[in-house]
Amino acid sequence: MKRFLSFILSAAVCLQSAFAQEVYFSTEDLPDLIQCLPPPPAKGSAAFKYDIKRYYWGKSQRKDPERAAMARRDGVWSYEALLTELSVPFGMLISETSTPEIWKLLVNSLATTDQMRVAPKAYYHRTRPFVYFKEKAFLEDDAQFSGEGSYPSGHTMRSWTAALILAEINPSAAEAIFTRAWQCGESRVISGAHWQSDVDVTRLAASIGFSRLQTSPAFRAQLALARQEFAGERGREHFVYITEAVPDVILEIRYFGTYNFVGKRIDGYLAPKALLTREAADSLRAVSDDVMRLGYRLKIFDAYRPQCAVDHFVRWAADLSDTTMRRYFYPEVDKSRLFELDYIALKSGHTRGSTVDLTLFDMNTEREVDMGGTFDWFGELSHPDYKDITPEQYANRMILREAMLRHGFKPLYSEWWHFTLKNEPFPDTYFAFPVR
Repeated sequence: MKRFLSFILSAAVCLQSAFAQEVYFSTEDLPDLIQCLPPPPAKGSAAFKYDIKRYYWGKSQRKDPERAAMARRDGVWSYEALLTELSVPFGMLISETSTPEIWKLLVNSLATTDQMRVAPKAYYHRTRPFVYFKEKAFLEDDAQFSGEGSYPSGHTMRSWTAALILAEINPSAAEAIFTRAWQCGESRVISGAHWQSDVDVTRLAASIGFSRLQTSPAFRAQLALARQEFAGERGREHFVYITEAVPDVILEIRYFGTYNFVGKRIDGYLAPKALLTREAADSLRAVSDDVMRLGYRLKIFDAYRPQCAVDHFVRWAADLSDTTMRRYFYPEVDKSRLFELDYIALKSGHTRGSTVDLTLFDMNTEREVDMGGTFDWFGELSHPDYKDITPEQYANRMILREAMLRHGFKPLYSEWWHFTLKNEPFPDTYFAFPVR
């Protein structure tokens, strides 16, 4: 969990949103919270006394470094900061670049419901707790809001609305999402920026806004796109970029370019990057360390392969008229037999995330090691034990093979470059998210 949070916090620092917000309703078409909600507790009432009690509870929570740090993060007034926090229980990084449809849904929804808090804040103009007690704001960012009414809470409005939406997209994570959103509201009490009653009533206000969003055809259409995107991106959190886990590797991602047996960029390869499950990447790091001592680096041709890429191969293989790259990759094979000979299949081990295609790079000559055959050649020449090559070429294949086997990978009988982690973590799962 901490590793994932560290990753997404680092990613969020780089986000500079240029997204143009579009509200689903104007202020006039949204419920009037002054009419919907009760007024804040009167001074001297039992409810106000409870607010005071909770204020002192909040101050006591600041002594906990971890909880105080969370309150500081929750106090940042930006979509990026909020959605970074909620990405953890949601199980997927939410950002404009990595999940654009989910991002669009959330930002447009929050921009819409943000409008609802303006009128009651101005109408009641409730004094904030730290101002009431004549104390310095716990968070510097809150000091600028000292003259703004505290009822209802804008931060809580955003966090609870976002949680309601995210639970719709990923119901299996609803409990974790709402737990974290509840903490976001508590953070506003801990910081002294809001009374407990501000926070409590705002969760109701967010539910009112969420109910109104459901009546928007544009919202429902975008929610469908967000769900579709989530289904396609699911599982990415179990993967790492190979270059991060194994810094010494060289990448030549053939399916991102056009020099491959199809002759076109393959569907699902949106960037020249390579991903593996964490377990496979850790084992590959050990292989890299091993061959580095022998004067080699690993060169990666392919690793995780999204299902849409496999589907692209299947469509290409079915089109017998397309033989553009035959002379380079399959001159000895009749294209009509690619399925029969298992060169193309409906499923691929690569899609499970623990298979890698690679070769060796000689650090002295600064060239690929001669393996007696090229990557993705369709034919017996690619078999690891093919004997009609030079002893040096065969020995080179064995250097790679033995290093991979020593560190938990198993070979494929028909491709000298292809290896799969024996104890792969997802032996029955085929992932669909793109490489980007």
